[in-house]
Amino acid sequence: MITAVTRPPSMNEATAHDPFNNNSYGTLVDRPYTLVQLPVLNVSEFNECVVRGYEAGDADDGLPADYAVARSLVPAGTASLRDFSYIAPEIPEYIAENCTGCMDCVTECPDTAILGKVVSESAWEARLAAMPESDRPMYRSQWSRTKKYYDGGKKKVGDGGMFQIVIDPSKCKGCAECVTVCDDNALKMIGKTDEIMTTARKSHRYFKNFGPSDDRYISDNLLIDMMLKEQTHIYTGGAGSCAGCGEGTALRMMCAATGARYGEQWGIVAATGCNTVYTSTYPYNPYLVPWTNSLFEDAPTYAIGVRMKWDQLGWQHKPLWCLGGDGAMFDIGFQALSRLFASGMNVKVFVLDTQVYSNTGGQASTSSFTGQNTKMSVHGKAIAGKQERRKEIAQIAMMHPRTFVAQTTCAHINHFYKSVFGALEFDGPAIVVCYTTCQPEHGVADNMAGEQARLAVDTRAFPLLVYDPRAGDTVKKRLSLQGNPNLKGDWYVNPKTSEEITFIDFARSEGRFAKQFDRDGNPSETLLAAKQDRLENWHLLQELAGLR
Repeated sequence: MITAVTRPPSMNEATAHDPFNNNSYGTLVDRPYTLVQLPVLNVSEFNECVVRGYEAGDADDGLPADYAVARSLVPAGTASLRDFSYIAPEIPEYIAENCTGCMDCVTECPDTAILGKVVSESAWEARLAAMPESDRPMYRSQWSRTKKYYDGGKKKVGDGGMFQIVIDPSKCKGCAECVTVCDDNALKMIGKTDEIMTTARKSHRYFKNFGPSDDRYISDNLLIDMMLKEQTHIYTGGAGSCAGCGEGTALRMMCAATGARYGEQWGIVAATGCNTVYTSTYPYNPYLVPWTNSLFEDAPTYAIGVRMKWDQLGWQHKPLWCLGGDGAMFDIGFQALSRLFASGMNVKVFVLDTQVYSNTGGQASTSSFTGQNTKMSVHGKAIAGKQERRKEIAQIAMMHPRTFVAQTTCAHINHFYKSVFGALEFDGPAIVVCYTTCQPEHGVADNMAGEQARLAVDTRAFPLLVYDPRAGDTVKKRLSLQGNPNLKGDWYVNPKTSEEITFIDFARSEGRFAKQFDRDGNPSETLLAAKQDRLENWHLLQELAGLR
């Protein structure tokens, strides 16, 4: 049972019925709030009744109102029951003989639709022997003997590690980002047929029933192998995000890193935005940790209150992430964010930086780049897109008292994980700003989130950085720009062509800057100003880090 406080009916009602305690009110005269006992949300009953009703399509007509709906409660992990197998014509096919076990595809998938596993060869043979004989050839062919796990495993534990990648057809949206990030040609997109989907579903069931990965083959020094551990799968997939969503990958990786250290003993306070829409499309919730959503502008304030209550309960060891987009953190919630930093409280902030208010159809934010075409800064004859310069939240955060700051992307996997771990280990406020491609608003293909994030770093659009107050008593000692190309130069130089890669190249690759180029491909004056803005920002970071 859980205790809740019910609201009495409004004073203009002579009589009313309270759905929480099933009692009728008489005439209302200064009636106090009433403490009542509510039943604990039964997850299995919720799944059998509510989720099944929504999947059948008759929930709106057949399901009664209940306590969970009244209190805006959704059980953890219900999105794992969601089926997206009908929305894309293609699905990835795993080519086991080409796989090297790099884990890039598993890490970068925004929907937890690709899973990896490694087990000892002896255990693998034993489990195969227990399968129906007719399925053994099919499933045996889906495992690989990689140098990383098989040869390395023999040297390490005396038994080679068998490695498998499996596609969950119920979660895959066909974005093909996994194919794009795979440099080994171990994945390719194929058309869906009844036979292919039956095999995919059967393979996924066997994979889930095969048992967990063998920890002996997983090195804690290889951060990319983190998702081989089932306890890191805090973000289950089944969220209603767009195909290839850059935010989805960031959330999965943040959850995996936090889950690797703290299991499910942590929580999230989320600001209204795309992230709360696609993770709480009733009745589907992809998180396996408690999370709550408040207004667009007050997530940091809400997080302060949760942190104070947790500390009162003796839960100082439980991390709390405050999650929001650039609109929530750069703009309307900026004052609340600043107050959180000034408080010195142990709250971690994670910013999904799309440079646009994606949730409202592409409004400009102060995170938007100069020249970007958005709602509220439409490119026309008089004004060529957004004219303001981008606000740099990282530099502003660095100027607050004792605050850990990082800028990173999902394409720079080690840098991302080290940024998140650094924030978690820091005994005070921390912020991790992550570049997250928004395919519809940026005008890029579904499979290009990782490529665009990497290009954003290479062109100084979004430099990587870590500012750790523990590293010294000067900004130079605290600020690291490691991970950026050509640290002491202006622009990255392509080693094959000896050409500079600038912000103009980044803009040329995205639809949001399309109107800044004439028919011959020449950039506008506005875009040249944006290029200069990015260079000046890079120069400032170089100066602060003692590189200029």
